[in-house]
Amino acid sequence: MTTVELIEQYLAARRAQGTALKSGRRTLMQFARETGNQALAQVTPAAVAAFLQGRHGPTATWSTRYGLLSGLYRYAIARGHACRSALPDQRPRLPPPIAPYIYSRDEVRRLLDASGSLYNPCSPLQSLTYRTLLLLLYATGLRVSEALGLNCDDLEDDDRLLTIRRTKFYKSRWVPLGSQATDVLLRYRARRCLQLPMPEGGQSALFASRTGHRLDYQRVVTLFQQVRAGAGITSPSGQCRPPRLHDLRHTAAVHRVEQWYREGKDVQQLLPHLATYLGHVSVASTQRYLQMTPTLLQQASERFDSYAEVSIEIGTGGRHA
Repeated sequence: MTTVELIEQYLAARRAQGTALKSGRRTLMQFARETGNQALAQVTPAAVAAFLQGRHGPTATWSTRYGLLSGLYRYAIARGHACRSALPDQRPRLPPPIAPYIYSRDEVRRLLDASGSLYNPCSPLQSLTYRTLLLLLYATGLRVSEALGLNCDDLEDDDRLLTIRRTKFYKSRWVPLGSQATDVLLRYRARRCLQLPMPEGGQSALFASRTGHRLDYQRVVTLFQQVRAGAGITSPSGQCRPPRLHDLRHTAAVHRVEQWYREGKDVQQLLPHLATYLGHVSVASTQRYLQMTPTLLQQASERFDSYAEVSIEIGTGGRHA
């Protein structure tokens, strides 16, 4: 049995257990290609180490790949397709994870404007499709895969709700939309349904190619690189990795918290609601998104100062020393 055949069996077993591993599939198939798609038992420890290392040395990707291969080897050994794991016993010292990039509101506007560069006479809706996708990601904080998985019927315009089906944790949820976001999506959906094929009727992809089929994740990321360059957004100082499309999800969360601070709301009380909205399994996952941007730090500092002043007044009976 080739590694690709074994991977397909393994992924089918994981799906039956409720885990999709969509991005994991790409990584595992890359592993099969780079190691020659031979039987897994024939893959040498050196080949596995080279795959884990990647082109640029150990990064956070090393741990992701290690975890995926660990699951594959456990499955293979349990079913007699391998006698032992070829994974290394010791893990290298990995650099600290790179903090997500938080786009400024001006940068978000520039990304939207730059999406016009994607106009293609052979695919006349490409630019509008991509601009609407960017707007939705920023307005809702959806995962890219969730947005690309939307069907035309998943938008309930009467209730201003999006239905997100079978997400990262195989759960579905409703995402409420503001009036402006709803109007943008309704206008886009009308043009998409009129100008592009609907191969599955209402269950056809909302964000579709000129053939009416669902957009490919890697293609979307490649187009984002073009849009990012057109917006003049480059790697932050001291970092080698430029901002990602997925960072719009972090940006949406941070900008929402900044708005709550400006409105004087109780952010800690609202964080569980934000976690539910983003589809997180716990508040801890949401808290990792809230990197301390200068604006967020300023808002938190001002909130602390206001609390401190009240505390001083209470402690002194309202009298100032």
